[in-house]
Amino acid sequence: QEHAYPADELMPLTCRGRVRGQEPSRGDVDDALGKFSLTLIDTLDTLVVLNKTKEFEEAVKKVIKDVNLDNDIVVSVFETNIRVLGGLLGGHSVAIMLKEKGEYMQWYNGELLHMAKELGYKLLPAFNTTSGLPYPRVNLKFGVRHPEARTGTETDTCTACAGTLILEFAALSRFTGTSIFEEYARKALDFIWEKRQRSSNLVGVTINIHTGDWVRKDSGVGAGIDSYYEYLLKAYVLLGDDSFLERFNTHYDAIMRYISQPPLLLDVHIHKPMLNARTWMDSLLAFFPGLQVLKGDIRPAIETHEMLYQVIKKHNFLPEAFTTDFRVHWAQHPLRPEFAESTYFLYKATGDPYYLEVGKTLIENLNKYARVPCGFAAMKDVRTGSHEDRMDSFFLAEMFKYLYLLFADKEDMIFDIEDYIFTTEAHLLPLWLSTTNQTISKKNTTTEYTELDDSNFDWTCPNTQILFPNDPMFAQSIREPLKNVVDKSCPRGISRAEENLGSGPKPPLRARDFMASNPEHLEILKKMGVSLIHLKDGRVQLVQHAVQAASSLDAEDGLRFMQEMIELSSQQQKEQQLPPRAVQIVSHPFFGRVVLTAGPAQFGMDLSKHKAGTRGFVATIKPYNGCSEITNPEAVKDKIALMQRGQCMFAEKARNIQKAGAIGGIVIDDNEGSSSDTAPLFQMAGDGKNTDDIRIPMLFLFNKEGNIILDAIREYEAVEVLLSDKAKDRDLEMENMDQKLSENDSHKQNSEEEATSAPQDVVADSEEPGEGGSSDVADPDTLSPAHSVSDSISISNQDSHVAGTDEASAPEPACTQEDHQPQEQETESNSKVNWDNKVQPMESILADWNEDIEAFEMMEKDEL
Repeated sequence: QEHAYPADELMPLTCRGRVRGQEPSRGDVDDALGKFSLTLIDTLDTLVVLNKTKEFEEAVKKVIKDVNLDNDIVVSVFETNIRVLGGLLGGHSVAIMLKEKGEYMQWYNGELLHMAKELGYKLLPAFNTTSGLPYPRVNLKFGVRHPEARTGTETDTCTACAGTLILEFAALSRFTGTSIFEEYARKALDFIWEKRQRSSNLVGVTINIHTGDWVRKDSGVGAGIDSYYEYLLKAYVLLGDDSFLERFNTHYDAIMRYISQPPLLLDVHIHKPMLNARTWMDSLLAFFPGLQVLKGDIRPAIETHEMLYQVIKKHNFLPEAFTTDFRVHWAQHPLRPEFAESTYFLYKATGDPYYLEVGKTLIENLNKYARVPCGFAAMKDVRTGSHEDRMDSFFLAEMFKYLYLLFADKEDMIFDIEDYIFTTEAHLLPLWLSTTNQTISKKNTTTEYTELDDSNFDWTCPNTQILFPNDPMFAQSIREPLKNVVDKSCPRGISRAEENLGSGPKPPLRARDFMASNPEHLEILKKMGVSLIHLKDGRVQLVQHAVQAASSLDAEDGLRFMQEMIELSSQQQKEQQLPPRAVQIVSHPFFGRVVLTAGPAQFGMDLSKHKAGTRGFVATIKPYNGCSEITNPEAVKDKIALMQRGQCMFAEKARNIQKAGAIGGIVIDDNEGSSSDTAPLFQMAGDGKNTDDIRIPMLFLFNKEGNIILDAIREYEAVEVLLSDKAKDRDLEMENMDQKLSENDSHKQNSEEEATSAPQDVVADSEEPGEGGSSDVADPDTLSPAHSVSDSISISNQDSHVAGTDEASAPEPACTQEDHQPQEQETESNSKVNWDNKVQPMESILADWNEDIEAFEMMEKDEL
C-alpha cells in the first residue's frame, strides 16, 4: 500500500509498483497483470486468516471503490481465474462469514460477488471454440477475435490452463444461481478427459484448442498439468460429483504406475510411458505431496516431500528446476508456495512436529535471504543468492497463508478452516456450496473407466481408515531411508530405462577414448556408419548414416557412440562455463539484503577462489566510460569503481581503474531498461591479449540492476558493496545495527501490509543459454553469454532428422561446489540426434523416431 498501490504488484528492490507497459516486458509472466490491483484482490482472504479483520474491511472497500475490470488489456484466462476471480470469491466467502458473526462487514451486500460475476462474463468469450477449451488469453474489454482484442489467434493452451477452472466457475454459478459458468468449465474438463491417451490414461502438457491434438506429448505432475489433477479431486470434494473422483483415480493410477519413481516424479511420454521424457523436475510439482495427502496416499507424499526438503537445505530455496541428481537446472526461485502448502497438509495429516521444523526453516530462509527493505524479493539465482525485482501476488496469497496455518492453533482462528476448500491459489470456498443451486444435472459423462486393482485406492476418500498407523514414528520411518538422498556425493537417479538395461552393451569405441587422429578409431567409426568431417575452424563434425553401417548391430553401436559423444560434449561444455556472480549491498539501510545478479569476467580475480569476496565503497569514475586515464583517482583509490559500458574493451577499463587504485570494478550496461530479468546473462570477454596483469575483480550489471546502486548513492551517498561468487550471510553486527535504526529507517520492512503483486508463471522463462561466443575478440566491450561455449565436436545424423536436446542422461558428474545449468547441444547441421538409453532393434528405433519427432522438438523448447 505504501509503495505500490494501486499497481498490480510490488517491485521490492526499487520500492515501486509494477505497471504493465511501463516496465520492460517479461513475456508470458506479465499476462497476469491486468491493471486491476492484482495483489490486493489476491490477498483479501489471507487478511482474515491472519485475523486482520479491520484491515480486510478496509481492503474490500478499496477493491469496490478503485478496481476497474473493464480495461483494454490482454490477460491470461488461467491466471485471471485463479487469482482475480478466485480472490473475489474467496473475499466474498469470508465476508459473508464475518457478516453472519455480527461484528464486521455489516454493511457488505455482495459487492465482491457482483464484481466476480462481471469478471466471469468477461472471461466467457475465451470459451468460444468448438472443443470448449478456452483460448489462453482474453481482452478484458473486447474479448477474443475482435479486431481490437489483439488475441484469439492462438491455437494451443496448456492442460492446466484449460483444466483449472471448475472450482471458481462452479462456485460462481452456485453463489449466483447462474449456471453458465459451471457448464463451460465442465465442458472443458470433459474434453480433456476424452482426449487423454487411452492406453496410458495420461494427458500431455499442451493441447490444440480447436482439434484436441496433443502438441506436447510429455506428461508429469508439474508445470503445465499440475492443477488439472488437483481440480479433479477438489471438484469431487466441493461439488460431490463422483465422476470427478473416478477420473482422478484413473489418472492417479497412471501417475503412480509411470511418473512416480520414489522419491522422484519424472515426466514421461504419454504414448510410451515407460520412457522418461527428461532428466529434471520443476518446482511446481512440490504441490503434489499435499494433493496425495488429500487423497490419503501418505507414504509417497512423505517420500517426495523429504527429497524436496533436502534440495531446499542444499540451496536455501527450491530451484525452479533441478536434475535427477539434484543439480540446479534453472536457478531462479520466485518464492513459490507449493512446498509450504505440502508441508502444511503433511503436518495436518501426521501431527509430526518434524513438519513444524520444516516450516521454521522456510521462514528463516525467507527472512535471511529474501527479505529486502520494501518486501520480499524473488531469487534470481539460488546459487549466488541474487535477487529479482519481483514479488508475486501468490507470495502473500499462499505462502503467508500456509505458513501461518502451519503454526496456528484452533483458538488462533476466528473461523473453522475445515469448512472450506483451498483453490490452487489458496482461496477459500465454503463446502456448503455442494448443496446450493445445483443447476447442473449430475449426469455421469465419464465412461470407459479402467478397472483399477491398486492398493493406492485402499486409502481413497471417502474411507473410514485412518491415514496411517497410530504410531508417532510412522512418518519418520518413511523419511529415514531418504535422509542422505541429496548430499555432497551428487547421487544420480537411475532411470527406468537404465534399470532395464543394466550396464548394457558398450560400443566397441567409447566416446571418451576417441581420437580423431587415430586411424584405427576412424576405421571403427566407418564400420558403425559414422563419418568424420574436418571443419575450417579446426573443429570436427560427426555425422551418422545408419544405412551405411556394416550391419544393424554396428549401426546400434554407432547410435550408442553418438549418444555418448553428445553427453561428453555437453559435460565438457558445462565444465567450461563461468557461473553468475553476486553484488550485495551491505551498507545502511540494506545490510546485505539486496543482492544483484552480475555477469562474470574471463579475466581478473576469480571470485570463486577468493571466498571472502571483495568488499568496499563504490565510486563513480571520470570519465564514466573508463576508456582513458582516470581523472579522479583520489575518489577511486581503495574503492570499487562504477563505470558505463561502451567505447572500449572491458579489459582496458579494468587496467585504467586498477592503475587508479580501485580494488574492483562494476560495469553498468548503457542500454536503457536492460535487466537480468529479461536478458540472458553475459560474461565479459578479454581483448585477445594476455590479461594476467589484471588482478582486481570485474563484474557486469545490466542497466536496471546498476541503477539500483546509482539510486542508492544518490540517496545515501556512502554505499558499500560486496563482490562475491555467492551472497554472504548478514553480519550479526549489521543485524544489531539494523534493529537500532529500524524505527528511524524510512524504508523499514512492511511487506506483510503490501497490497501489491506479481504474476504466477505456470509458464515461465527458462533462461536458456545464448548463442556461442568467443573469448578472443576485437570488438569493443565484447560480451559472451555466461552459459555458452563453442563446442569442439559437433554431432549430426542425416537419417533421423530428430532434434537433439540436452535431455539424454549425462555422465555421472564429479561433485563441485557450484551447480551449473544444463546446456543446449550446439550442432553444425539442421538435423540433430536424440537418443534413447534402451537397447532396441535398429528397425524399432528408426520407427519410434518418426513418432517422437514432434514431442522431442517441443521438449527442446521447454519452458516452465
